[in-house]
Amino acid sequence: MADEPLVLGIETSCDETGVGIVRGTTLLADAIASSVDTHARFGGVVPEIASRAHLEAMVPTIERALQEAGVSARDLDGIAVTAGPGLAGALLVGVSAAKAYAYALGKPLYGVNHLASHICVDQLEHGRLPEPTMALLVSGGHSSLLLAPDITSDVRPLGATIDDAAGEAFDKIARVLDLGFPGGPVIDRLAKEGDPAAIAFPRGLSGSRDPAYDFSFSGLKTSVARWIEAKRASGEEVPVRDVAASFQEAVVDVLTRKAVRACLDEGVDHLMIGGGVAANSRLRALAQERCEKAGIRLRVPRPKLCTDNGAMVAALGAEMVARNRPASDWELSADSSLPVTDPHVPGAAHDHTHDHDHVHEVSKDNLYS
Repeated sequence: MADEPLVLGIETSCDETGVGIVRGTTLLADAIASSVDTHARFGGVVPEIASRAHLEAMVPTIERALQEAGVSARDLDGIAVTAGPGLAGALLVGVSAAKAYAYALGKPLYGVNHLASHICVDQLEHGRLPEPTMALLVSGGHSSLLLAPDITSDVRPLGATIDDAAGEAFDKIARVLDLGFPGGPVIDRLAKEGDPAAIAFPRGLSGSRDPAYDFSFSGLKTSVARWIEAKRASGEEVPVRDVAASFQEAVVDVLTRKAVRACLDEGVDHLMIGGGVAANSRLRALAQERCEKAGIRLRVPRPKLCTDNGAMVAALGAEMVARNRPASDWELSADSSLPVTDPHVPGAAHDHTHDHDHVHEVSKDNLYS
């Protein structure tokens, strides 16, 4: 185990300041500072507030992760950071911090993709990813079906949302129901006490002529909102639990049906589900049921690893080191729309070995005590 790469990962794509430390596929630390409570009174994430919160939380969270892992910063084999996609200002805080630590320590820097990290985190739970891996990623900003023959260099999009992401739809319906922000956990909780068949909400892009792997939740969101408005306009009480259960069922029905279809079509005998919505209990249960019927093995990390965290970034960074992928340049910048086809942002083609050696010597003596 000591020969496996020891990597620190920094995640700041949205409102979670996550710092994880991984040795190979073993999780040593997963420290998180969340600003979600600050955003709740605005009904959603405010980018400027998120950026400032990351700035304040960064150093204490890194120090907490190092202490939790029982390692020194000098022991690290690399620093990984989410370079995108995400909120531009929030990403810049993380990238800047990662550069500072990598430069001061004389360690290689790896700018990695947020979505690929969500896939790679499953290695910390269930061991090495099969190749290829079929992944369904569902969060507040993304709903994607991805095929990854090599998580460090080859990730292929099969389908994605054409409008609202699944998590975004949860937040918007929670707002209509006056349930607060974020919407996912509270809808999941209330749905357990409701009837998922009470209201026949639509399943977007489920027709025979619709794109096989793409998702659409905007129509569902509108349908639910209008149903609620009609009830209120007629003076009737809105059955919140039944609405939550029926809405949730419409979302997870489409997600799991298309994911299983993709596995069967591509001849992949397993499915990995990641992203914040993967913490949803009904999604996990229905996915398990449908995967078992189709002879597909389901891999879903524990809920804490599904939401944004530094451990997932460290996991992908460790894989980059283990497979000798090129480190990023010091010119690495944040890319709010970094495509999933770029699992990481490598350096330029010319050799930076001399530059890195120089940085190491300078930092060792002067920059990091």
